[in-house]
Amino acid sequence: MNFKLIYIVFFGSVFGCFAQNDSLQNPYFKSYTDKITTSVYYLDTSNNFQLGFNSQGQKKYIDLNPNRQEQLGIALSYQFVDVSFGFSPKFFDVNKDNSDSKLFSFNTRFYYKKWMQSFTFINQKGFYASEEGFTVEFPRMRTTKIGGSTSYIFNDKFSYKALVNQNEWQTKSSGSFIPSFSFYYTNLDLNDVPNSSNGDIYVFSLAPSYFYNFVISDRILIGTGIAVGAGINDIDGETSALYQLDLHLKLAYNTDRFFGYASLNTVNFIQNETSAERLNDNISTFNLSIGYRFDPPKKVKEVYDKVNQKIGL
Repeated sequence: MNFKLIYIVFFGSVFGCFAQNDSLQNPYFKSYTDKITTSVYYLDTSNNFQLGFNSQGQKKYIDLNPNRQEQLGIALSYQFVDVSFGFSPKFFDVNKDNSDSKLFSFNTRFYYKKWMQSFTFINQKGFYASEEGFTVEFPRMRTTKIGGSTSYIFNDKFSYKALVNQNEWQTKSSGSFIPSFSFYYTNLDLNDVPNSSNGDIYVFSLAPSYFYNFVISDRILIGTGIAVGAGINDIDGETSALYQLDLHLKLAYNTDRFFGYASLNTVNFIQNETSAERLNDNISTFNLSIGYRFDPPKKVKEVYDKVNQKIGL
């Protein structure tokens, strides 16, 4: 089996513990950071590209798709510690013929009062290009992406954590306007010949967004979000305008002990039609998770309290 470390979110969660503890008293959501949370998950994530170019006076497009790697994993979190480990089992059909393909993805968020910072790292190897039914494989092509977004959550009654994980649970329906500034750097390397060229891509964007958690019942929640924005795209020194469209959807079931959810998130950067060459960028993630919470053992709590007293977390 092709084992892969998917998340080691320790340092991001350390910053996250600086967030306000208002959720402990806020009647609109409930916090579970004092519980040990365990879960098993299925993850399908990828970073796709679409290359647009002019050919004989016509606009043509080539889709650059990574060889997908579907994953299973186990996650454990308590207070400021959040660790996950995943692997790509061969019994998934999509993984059987991708022995040379590689995928490493790392995502985390941390909070300070009303501010939220996300961080993304994706490294993937093995692509294929398709155009009008014609497909060419690039087994050695590699892309590396690093970046994230800085957001401000206006409404104290809205729990963003309830939308992205199960460390909090929205108890009364609420939404919030959340503007975000995003920055991503992507490196594309064909790796097909000794002197193959690299491509460096920088994306800067500002996107107003709105998120809402619909509390259907005490145990069922539907989380939604949409962001529409604009920015600039720099490809090897050539600058052009781009548009951003993000969509978020989550269906969750929750009790104080058991929980489960399915979530779909997409981040899309679309270049201006007037650009001579276009490289549209899409990051998509589907997550299916089932978990269980329980009180920490006495020894674990004692160790955490001692560490907390010494370093002031």
